[in-house]
Amino acid sequence: MKKNPIAAWSRLFALVCVLTALAGCKHNEPVPEEAMRAFTDAWQQKRYEAMYDWLTAEAKQKIAQEAFVTRHKAIYEGIGMSGFALDWQPVEQDPSSRELKDRKSYTLHVKMDTTYGPVAFDQTALVMKEEGNWRIQWDSTYIHPKLGDKDKVRVEETRPERGEILDREGFGLAVNAEKLEVGIIPKKLPEQSDEAIAKLAELLKLNPKDIQAQLKATWVKPDYFVPVTIVPEGDNRLEALAAIPGVTYRKKKVRSYPLEEAAAHMVGYIGKVNQEELTKYKDKGYGTDDWIGKAGLELSLESKLRGTAGGRIYIVDADGKEKATLAKRDAVNGETVKLTIDSHLQSMMYQQLAQDSGAASAIHPMTGEVLALVSAPSYNPNFFISGVTAEQWKQWNEDPNKPLLNRFARAYAPGSAFKPITAAIALQENLLDPNAEKTIEGKQWKKDSSWGNYYVTRVSSSQSAVNLSKAMMYSDNIYFAQVALDMGEQKFMKDAGQFGFGEKLSLPLAFDTSSLSNTPKMKNDVQLADSGYGQGEVVMNALHVATTYTVFTNGGTMLKPLLILSEGTKPEPWKSGLLRPDVVQTVTDKMVEVIENPAGTGHSALINGIKLAGKTGTAELKQKKDTAGQENGWFVAFNTDNPRLLVALMVENVQDHGGSRYLSGKISSIFTYYVKK
Repeated sequence: MKKNPIAAWSRLFALVCVLTALAGCKHNEPVPEEAMRAFTDAWQQKRYEAMYDWLTAEAKQKIAQEAFVTRHKAIYEGIGMSGFALDWQPVEQDPSSRELKDRKSYTLHVKMDTTYGPVAFDQTALVMKEEGNWRIQWDSTYIHPKLGDKDKVRVEETRPERGEILDREGFGLAVNAEKLEVGIIPKKLPEQSDEAIAKLAELLKLNPKDIQAQLKATWVKPDYFVPVTIVPEGDNRLEALAAIPGVTYRKKKVRSYPLEEAAAHMVGYIGKVNQEELTKYKDKGYGTDDWIGKAGLELSLESKLRGTAGGRIYIVDADGKEKATLAKRDAVNGETVKLTIDSHLQSMMYQQLAQDSGAASAIHPMTGEVLALVSAPSYNPNFFISGVTAEQWKQWNEDPNKPLLNRFARAYAPGSAFKPITAAIALQENLLDPNAEKTIEGKQWKKDSSWGNYYVTRVSSSQSAVNLSKAMMYSDNIYFAQVALDMGEQKFMKDAGQFGFGEKLSLPLAFDTSSLSNTPKMKNDVQLADSGYGQGEVVMNALHVATTYTVFTNGGTMLKPLLILSEGTKPEPWKSGLLRPDVVQTVTDKMVEVIENPAGTGHSALINGIKLAGKTGTAELKQKKDTAGQENGWFVAFNTDNPRLLVALMVENVQDHGGSRYLSGKISSIFTYYVKK
């Protein structure tokens, strides 16, 4: 029988189509790798709802989607999970296994970083075929092999101890001290609690409304201890406090400032971190209950003092029994910082200013080490630890003497305290003969008619033939105005500017930058003349004033002020070779006369047995020369034989206290205390 070739080809084509179709069906059939890939991708992307979709029916029966998602989020966020990495590979299986067709195993390699260190583990994942689809047979061990379905992951923080701030001899300026925290157990208060709270408020000098507000905080429960304030151990009010129903106290280690007001503006204080700080330092690990430096060295040295928190991540079972530690990091205590400050001198100098508004700096004239930084009036930084009441805060802010203002960091017109610098730079330029006399008549002088109604005034007109000695002793403004004019603006700005004007002090505290002029060039000759005796637009902070005088104790080199004491601390030049030795000697001799000569403006500071060189100054803050106004007094001095102390003292509003002479007794007391003793 003859075969039909067309029919044969048709049958062959049909067979090919069937085989192709079957092959296509096999290709489109789900495979376990696809399920594994989708599940692990969702895991790494923190898409926990998508992860849940790939679980087996059996796994879903054990945990609902909401609980699954919540558990993953809570654990991973709680441990501070980051840098999550996951890879997987198939486990070789026995080809003869009957379950090989419907099950496949994979090894998971999981790595992550956490708040307290890395966590890494391997786990076996089982993928099962369900109704033609592959699904993950999940349980809690996927999160960690040692985690059971009813177990919990706990995080325990170990807080570091804040580093202390010490003076040069190791005396504490900011320390961690055990004190007593007074508080209330609400359920132990009498039903009518107003009387008990009123007694407590009276003893602690607090507002009863503030205590009531603390008791109404959302976190408070009847048996909780509600802190009210901090008091020293041995406080004489303890017996009376304990007698009030519901009131108790407990020991607590807190920040303490032993010098209280005397060093407040320098040391600063710490306080509870606020929302703005949490946002600013969100990557630094601060929490809502943390304390942070708020002012002074506590603020500027925060990164050193704070330390690094430690802690651990661990698993507990349903009964709270610990099963395993997943990660652990030891706390690192903050660094203790030693200052060049002499706490005894700091306290003594504060007492000299306690009744005034003023500032003071003291440095070692041969090393630049800062021995004291004082601002008065002041505040007690311990109040920020025990809790500043609304009344106290109001009192500080409404006090016209501004106790919260850090005056040693502010820039003021130095007045005549600047005259030794004017004399020194003119001598250095050979533009001043110290022995030549200038004829100056009367108390007022102006260059020419171009000054209009403006004139320079001096205090005494007793001298008409004035040389450098007399000008320094009598603090003659006209003489130094003429010296500045003789130099000319360009030389004056250049030479005086070399003394660190416009530069920041290299200390871990914020100081106003000293300046010779508000503009790059002076406006006119009037400004130049006024600048010669430390007025015009010249402003300096008290530490910079003291630092400029180190040129007279170090052969013409100005030292850099040092506040942090470390092994091998050595004097560090800030500006080398500013003056020749002969200039240094000449100006120093004239400053000795200011104190030793009975006619000198600083003669009241004379001390038997201590040779001082110094300069007084009165900076006028007046709108018009012929009107009354605020006057700030200055006195800068150092002992010349074996120099040990250099002090710059400034007191506001000396116009009713005899001008800068008001500071003489304070200078005498300071040097007698420090140099003689």
